[in-house]
Amino acid sequence: MSVLHVNNTNFNSVKNSDKPVLLDFYADWCGPCRMVSPLVDEIAEENPQYLVGKINVDEEPALAQAFGVASIPMLVVMKNGKIVQQAVGAKPKPQILAMLEG
Repeated sequence: MSVLHVNNTNFNSVKNSDKPVLLDFYADWCGPCRMVSPLVDEIAEENPQYLVGKINVDEEPALAQAFGVASIPMLVVMKNGKIVQQAVGAKPKPQILAMLEG
């Protein structure tokens, strides 16, 4: 499954997904975000049991504010519409997967 670009229009359907959700808050100008992005893409391709989305904080400031994003990249795991894990900064793929499985 490919990564979903999340915005205000489709956020509610993402939040209410039956699957665990991984959200990657990023910006195009952010170096660490560019390191995490391909890992998030791989997780989306290899793990159809998860819904993986990316949120550009420059294009979706209201969503970034709603999640209290102060630093990027920020990864958020949601289950049943609730935040269960979040981490700021570049993380290796095994650590991101552990967040989803945790």
